[in-house]
Amino acid sequence: MEDVLAIYERPYDPQQPVICLDEKPVTLHADVRPATPAAPGREARLDNEYRRCGTANVFCAVEPKAGRHFTFATPDRSRFEFAQVAVTLAMACADAKTIHLIMDNLNIHLRKALADVFGPEMAAEVWDHFTVHYTPTHGSWLNQAEIEIGLFSRQCLGNRRIPTLKLLRREAKAWNRRMNHDRVKINWKFDRRAARHKSGHNRQHFTRSET
Repeated sequence: MEDVLAIYERPYDPQQPVICLDEKPVTLHADVRPATPAAPGREARLDNEYRRCGTANVFCAVEPKAGRHFTFATPDRSRFEFAQVAVTLAMACADAKTIHLIMDNLNIHLRKALADVFGPEMAAEVWDHFTVHYTPTHGSWLNQAEIEIGLFSRQCLGNRRIPTLKLLRREAKAWNRRMNHDRVKINWKFDRRAARHKSGHNRQHFTRSET
C-alpha cells in the first residue's frame, strides 16, 4: 500500500508518468422493441424486455495528474488484449524514462503475458518501459483506475443498452476523446499519513521495535 501511495505523492513528472490500469466487464444488451421516443411533457421510454448479446471488456487507463485517458473496448480481457494495451501505453509515453504502472494482481498483468503473445525479446523491450506497482490483495481500491471506471460507467455507459462490440468501441473512443480534450484529472487525497492513521500503524513505532 505504501509503495503505491508514495508514487501518488510524487509531483508530476512527464519523464516518469504514473498510469493506473484496470478492466471492466460489460454485458451487451439489445432492445427487443423500439424505444418510445420523447414527446412534449414525456421522456423517452425503454421497454423492460431486452436480449443479451454476449459480453465484452473495457481496459480503462488514466494518467491522473496529467488528465490523459486511454480507453480500449475489447472482446475479452485475455493476455493478448492486455499485451496490445501495454504496447499502446508504452508508445504513448515513448520518451519517458519509465512509466509507473499501477495494476492489481490479475494473472495477465505480467511480463509473461507479453512474452506469450510477442515472444521474449519484444516482451522485454515493451516491459522495460514500465516500473510496475501492484496494489495489495483486497486493496484494489488504491488503484485510481477504479475511479476512471466509475466515470466511464456513469458518463459513457449509463443506462443505455449497447448491443455490439463495434458500438461499444465507438462510444468508448468518443468518451475518451472528450475526457482528453477537457484534461479531466483525478484529485487523489489519500496519502501515506492518512493510511497509517486509518490503520493505526505508525512507521516510527515499527522502526523502534525492529532495532
